[in-house]
Amino acid sequence: MTAALTWAGIASIVLTATAGDVLQSRAMKEIGDLGAMRREKGLLQVVRRVVSSSRFMLGLLFMALAFFSLLITLSWDDVSVIGPASASLTFIANAFAARIFLKERVDHRRWLAALFVAGGVVMLAR
Repeated sequence: MTAALTWAGIASIVLTATAGDVLQSRAMKEIGDLGAMRREKGLLQVVRRVVSSSRFMLGLLFMALAFFSLLITLSWDDVSVIGPASASLTFIANAFAARIFLKERVDHRRWLAALFVAGGVVMLAR
């Protein structure tokens, strides 16, 4: 396959995985401490609470889309390119998404790690 199609597949993986991570993180913050809930109300109530969260279920859908995007993209190119590129770019996208959408404090070590990861992806892509 062409390199453009491979990178479009990688972009699809990164975008859907990041959206899934953000949605699930926000859902789990809204739901609260599952351990405490399980001790108070039981496991069935925990499962009910998680499954009834539309944000969690939408995040799950995006994670499934990321997985199927990965499978399709792997049929187009080598795993030695797609695996590291999609994983590392998802790491970078998650740092940006955590800062922008979740209003999390992303410290300088994580930004530095993201920079090194981006450099590795650039060297891998050449």
